[in-house]
Amino acid sequence: MTTPDFKFSPQLYARVCGVLYLYIIVVGIFAELFVRSRLINFADAEATANSVIANESLFRIGFSGELLHIAFDVAVAVLLYALLKPVDRNIALLAAFMRLACDIVLAVASISHFAALRLFADADYLDTFEPEQLHTLALVALKLHGSGYAISLVFFGFACLSLGYLIYKSTYMPKLLGGLLVFAGACYLFNSFSQFLAPQFAANLFPALFVPIFIAELSLTLWLLVKGVDMAKWEVRTSGMTGA
Repeated sequence: MTTPDFKFSPQLYARVCGVLYLYIIVVGIFAELFVRSRLINFADAEATANSVIANESLFRIGFSGELLHIAFDVAVAVLLYALLKPVDRNIALLAAFMRLACDIVLAVASISHFAALRLFADADYLDTFEPEQLHTLALVALKLHGSGYAISLVFFGFACLSLGYLIYKSTYMPKLLGGLLVFAGACYLFNSFSQFLAPQFAANLFPALFVPIFIAELSLTLWLLVKGVDMAKWEVRTSGMTGA
């Protein structure tokens, strides 16, 4: 026996998704601009060590905030799947799994992020290393976290491309949002592969790519919070649909 699908309130899902997405944007910017950019000098291991040790609480807050960011992003993947499944279930699944892959890679990379604090700790088992060696190892760990972040954004870029297509075709969300997300996805992919293939070029490129990415994701977030979905068009799209 089958039970009717889409019995949930799409507007409630949209609002919750918007709240979680807003947290992700705010914490992501805070962690990058006000924690890592402030504390980490990738050209100077000793300066980085001194800065992180002197601001350990800030470093821990940024790290903890990003862990919640990852957890909330998993929830966002599920909510967006539920909202966009009526358009194309297979592509909605692809978007959700791409986003989940991004979160898994980022969660694993977070181990390297936190490892820096372990290396800065005054523990007996670290006595076999000189302070300069520990500082260098910590900086390598932080650089590995950055590489992991870039890898995770490859999957996120494909998720944005898929979501953009679904929103564009949905009829119950604006086509403009879909177009913005497709462009943001292309920016994410271009940025990540630039870091892998031409890192010096990528360092100058990201500020320009950040603007369309920020506009696209913030626009989606605000639309979910304020407007949600067009319920009349949602009903038309989902009428008669059953099953998972």
